[in-house]
Amino acid sequence: MNTVLVVLTQANLNSLNVHESLSATMVLATFGCEIKVLLKDAGLSLLKSELNFNGLQQAFKLASNMVDSFEFYDLTPILVENVNKKSCFVTQSQQEIEFVDLNAELIQSFDHVLYW
Repeated sequence: MNTVLVVLTQANLNSLNVHESLSATMVLATFGCEIKVLLKDAGLSLLKSELNFNGLQQAFKLASNMVDSFEFYDLTPILVENVNKKSCFVTQSQQEIEFVDLNAELIQSFDHVLYW
């Protein structure tokens, strides 16, 4: 079975690209790939799911709502770098999180890496 590390770096309300990245991740998980998702940089905002969508102010729906469904695709725990342990997005999250060091050893433990 192929193992894939998906690194998401885009903010929750940034663009349609974050929705496409999350959708592609869920499709890969549906078809038997072992997927681990690492949220990094602005991607940490995907952990904040208590936001409300306002169509008049925001062009795109909340991508964090898609992250809430990760448990149904066996995409939990979500990986977060140890350096971000104290981020408000991490400390206030309801998601299952595993802390890792993003280094060559971690990357080489996967068959493929997708960086969005």
